[in-house]
Amino acid sequence: MIGAFGTKTLAGLLMATALALPAVAQGEPTEAMRQAAVAGVEARAKLSQEMVDSVYSFAEPGFQEVRTSEYLTAILEKNGFRIERGVAGVPTAWTATWGSGGPVIALGSDIDALLGLSQVPGDPNVKPQVEGAPGHGEGHNSGMPMMIVAALAAKDVMERNKIPGRLMLWPGVAEELLATKAFYVRAGLFKDVDASIFAHVSRDFSTGWGPMGNTGMVSVEYTFHGKTAHAAGQPWSGRSALDGVELMNIAWNMRREHLPLTQRSHYVITNGGGQPNIVPGVASVWYYFRENSFQSIRDLYDLGNTISEAAAKATGTSVERRVLGYAAPNYGNKPLAEAAYANIKRVGMPRWSADDQAFAKAVQEANGFKLEPLAAEVAALSTPETRGPAMGGGSDDIGDIMWTVPTITVRYPANIPNAIAHNVTSAMAMTTPIAHKGVEAGAKAVALTVLDLVTTPKLVEEAKAYFHDVQLKDQKYDPTLGPEDRPAIHLNREIMEQMRPKMEPYYYNPRKYKTYLDQIGVSYPAAK
Repeated sequence: MIGAFGTKTLAGLLMATALALPAVAQGEPTEAMRQAAVAGVEARAKLSQEMVDSVYSFAEPGFQEVRTSEYLTAILEKNGFRIERGVAGVPTAWTATWGSGGPVIALGSDIDALLGLSQVPGDPNVKPQVEGAPGHGEGHNSGMPMMIVAALAAKDVMERNKIPGRLMLWPGVAEELLATKAFYVRAGLFKDVDASIFAHVSRDFSTGWGPMGNTGMVSVEYTFHGKTAHAAGQPWSGRSALDGVELMNIAWNMRREHLPLTQRSHYVITNGGGQPNIVPGVASVWYYFRENSFQSIRDLYDLGNTISEAAAKATGTSVERRVLGYAAPNYGNKPLAEAAYANIKRVGMPRWSADDQAFAKAVQEANGFKLEPLAAEVAALSTPETRGPAMGGGSDDIGDIMWTVPTITVRYPANIPNAIAHNVTSAMAMTTPIAHKGVEAGAKAVALTVLDLVTTPKLVEEAKAYFHDVQLKDQKYDPTLGPEDRPAIHLNREIMEQMRPKMEPYYYNPRKYKTYLDQIGVSYPAAK
């Protein structure tokens, strides 16, 4: 396995040897090229660690990833990539492109944090770093660093061997709100892309193809408009917008009994009025409607609209709606997945130390999780047969890109078994050697797959054939976005205006400290 051989010195020699080779005929990458790509990732281990730790410390939620984007684009620009900022009407979104000729390969991962999940990393106990602040309780601090290192390693080999091809890196902004990738597609960001690789943090090392089981979804906010009045002295003069919201929620929960098991739907009241003695003139509720096919998503959304209008009529109010985001069901490309999986097996799992295993066990014990060591073997290739039928669940808006160009998701092993997703326990490992090693392994697999794509026209052709002949045979991309819908860039602005000054003292300073754990004074592995 590549991940288990040699030293950094040997890796450097292999890279130097391969990079000195003349251009080769296209067919597939040579063994020397593969070794050079792996060596290129290993040579950037320090850069990788600094990026992972820095983005963790920024901890910016959806649409507020200002510092994160500035930091990552500066690194890419320094390495010869052309940056386009503010793409698709999203201030924190960007593309970074390099190369010429050949196929266009897109590489992306998410960068947003989650509200209220601030956590001291490297500590197995729940301990906010800044009370009430966002945190990377989903591990999104690691994905773009991984992709950047993979791209730089592949770029080295492509340059020295005169291999044509173009790389386009892009960030998933506001993924936790499922609020941007459909807008990326609508803006044409992927119109010239031949193949796409996405990455997501995991406890295992895997990829898959076919319907991946993630539901599609529409995110929509309903705002009811009534008439204010004194709630005690003259209530008959008012019409409560909050009554409209509450009646919609009651009606939806009654109708939920008669919906298919595959649907998932949930809501929060985002504006319930000002104070009890004033009849609310405006009130809002935010819904997620999830299903597993384009038509069923649209049907669920239409039902929500009907119920909102009925609630408005019943309460003497009016209602308007705004789509805040959309996510298509996920669907992985078979030829790309099989190629990437061969590289995942070639790289293998990281070499976990006794300290790594001890920290994982400490997190599990401290939080009442099932004890399970860090995995020693890569997971099996995920297929429709091994997964079985999907009955509903979470969403990821990478689905919108999956229905636009041939795409896969590579899951890399940078977190702890049995930690809760979207939770502070999934932040605990994200600046530890576990995350650093998992990112390095993932970057090797992605870099190798990029080389496969730029040297093997047949692979690109097969990926496109599967996309058109199999994936699009029975369903076509059909988002619920209307031409008037715009990215909800206002979200999380107020909370970050409050929290950023409190968080800035905790930003990582790699010029002064070797790691983020060193900076904050946490030993590894921390005692339970």
